[in-house]
Amino acid sequence: MLRLVLSLALLDPAGAAELSLRSVPQQRVLTPDGDRLGYAPIAAPSTPHRQLAGVLLARDPVTGGPVLCGGSVIRSKSRSLVLTAAHCLYDRGRMLKRVTFLPGYERGRPRLGAWRAVRTWVPDRWRSGPYSPEVLPYDIGLVGVARGARPLEDVTGRGLRPLRTRRGTSLGGLELLGYPAGRRYPGTDLYHCLGDAVEAISQDPGLLVTRNCHAPAGSSGGPALYGDRVAGVVSSSSPLSDQGGFTVLARLGGGSFNRMLARSDRWMRRHRPA
Repeated sequence: MLRLVLSLALLDPAGAAELSLRSVPQQRVLTPDGDRLGYAPIAAPSTPHRQLAGVLLARDPVTGGPVLCGGSVIRSKSRSLVLTAAHCLYDRGRMLKRVTFLPGYERGRPRLGAWRAVRTWVPDRWRSGPYSPEVLPYDIGLVGVARGARPLEDVTGRGLRPLRTRRGTSLGGLELLGYPAGRRYPGTDLYHCLGDAVEAISQDPGLLVTRNCHAPAGSSGGPALYGDRVAGVVSSSSPLSDQGGFTVLARLGGGSFNRMLARSDRWMRRHRPA
């Protein structure tokens, strides 16, 4: 049944780009054996920080359709928070329902169980206006999850430490993780793409862009790793109509993210199941 749900979730919730029209020029692909979008499958999550990635499933309350995104365990005192993109939780002016996180998802199997969302958070700026390049820096969401009395990090291991960067910071050697679905991708396997990211816009809190990767549908919300830390999340592909293809990353920086993380962590510590 889970395989069927994943096979149906073919569209990126942001609806940002038609994949058939764009690809990364071959000379820009940094990932060994990377495809035309810069991505390559990972045989198995071989390092602890890769094992913290997973699939985030949700359902649109209006259409009833399934939504597939990526997510990752982020380190917190409550030990029960998942990092993803805001549009994977709040899209087209409405909260998505039945949000569930499948950490360590591998070849169609939720190795570490299914963790239901007890609450989700997105920045106020994301809720307050229509989808546009101006709100992309706020495309970051957090999910508080539960499965019995044990916190998430007791099962997955310690979550990823956030790397908070300021506007204007460039990061070389990022690794984007996700579970792409749709054309040429199964939606059941972990893929990665290596890329160098630079600043994309001038307003706070800034926005990273890499032209070495063109995120496929379903990979939104996946982590952008810098070593063993998470520097941002995959937001969308080519929202500014770059025919060469690129991926926008919402960076972990600025007061908006810091306040949301502190607020969600406090709430989960108070309401975590006993």
